Amino acid sequence: MVSLSLLGSTGSIGVQTLDVIRAEPDSWDVVALGAGRSVEQLVAQAREFHPRLVVVGSAGLVSEVQDALPGISVSSGSSALAEAAAMGEVVVNGVVGFAGLPVTLAALEAGRRLALANKESLIAAGPVVQRARQTPGAELLPVDSEHCAVHQCLRANDVFTTGAGMQRVHRIVLTASGGPFRGRTREELADVTVAHALDHPTWSMGPKITVDSSTLMNKGLEVIEANELFGLGYDRIEVVIHPQSVVHSMVEYSDGATIAQLSLPDMRLCIGYAIAYPDRIATPFGRIDWAELRRLDFEPPDIEAFPCLNLAYAAGRMGETAPALLNAANEVAVQAFLDERIRWTAIPEILETVLGDHDGTEADSLEAVMEIDGKARATAEHVVARQYDRS
Repeated sequence: MVSLSLLGSTGSIGVQTLDVIRAEPDSWDVVALGAGRSVEQLVAQAREFHPRLVVVGSAGLVSEVQDALPGISVSSGSSALAEAAAMGEVVVNGVVGFAGLPVTLAALEAGRRLALANKESLIAAGPVVQRARQTPGAELLPVDSEHCAVHQCLRANDVFTTGAGMQRVHRIVLTASGGPFRGRTREELADVTVAHALDHPTWSMGPKITVDSSTLMNKGLEVIEANELFGLGYDRIEVVIHPQSVVHSMVEYSDGATIAQLSLPDMRLCIGYAIAYPDRIATPFGRIDWAELRRLDFEPPDIEAFPCLNLAYAAGRMGETAPALLNAANEVAVQAFLDERIRWTAIPEILETVLGDHDGTEADSLEAVMEIDGKARATAEHVVARQYDRS
């Protein structure tokens, strides 16, 4: 039985991770759970899985949770997160946004296998995370469906174990569903609502990532993430719209062969792959009924209607702290949209304004990344308040 720490346990990824564990309960021992403020749900999870440590997002919640969980240690703060991340042989980071960075670093620096669903930490602090990946025993497995698919396509062709490695890879093709607004023009997107943006056609995700999917920023961040994970370079990472979300991504090799990973949309497959690696789980999440699957469609992304994708490419090519700046500004803009302070179409406008202030600061330390993150958030909030705020 493999010990497992789950941070972000009450979010979408956390809940689905526990589904995987319920399906194969003899495979994993949940030793730590962590969540922000969803106390009732966290307590219920802890009563079911009996971890040794529970971490809450606020010190003010510790006593409430402790009273509900006699015999289980309850704590809060960054040191508690680091402790939780170091407890499991496998660590699932399902924390949303930049807040997941400490979990990523703690898990890798402790030499653990990290099942990473928190793309923002790798995007914002790529150079810092890359150094942590060099820790003996550290291993990073992507949980995003697209990067999980790429990992499987590379693994199936022995890219990780042969001397030729990535030299045999011509390009990576990331697929995108297109979100709820696929096919709409920029003019038709002027008055979309929060409810419209959260109505994703194929995936069940949290509100932030669902909005990112609607703007294609999620795919842009995944382009940056793919570069950090696989090191292929931005000119060899492409995006194609695939509304059925059955082909989760593809790898084209030097001889012209394209290898793809297919399954029905189900994040539990990706989670199971990451936490069981190099084995595979026995539960067939996402199994395809080939008698029912009638067609697979592909089309190029509409960059004019969805400019966030190109902004992500631009930030990735700038490198250093530019991705951190873009990520921070996006978190502020998306929250402002969810709070109905700005229009959906204002999100890329805010990001372009903030990205224009990038001064080339190097991402040579966690402190540098955090400083840029704070400055970008302040700038984005100022732009929202000055130019767009409708509250």
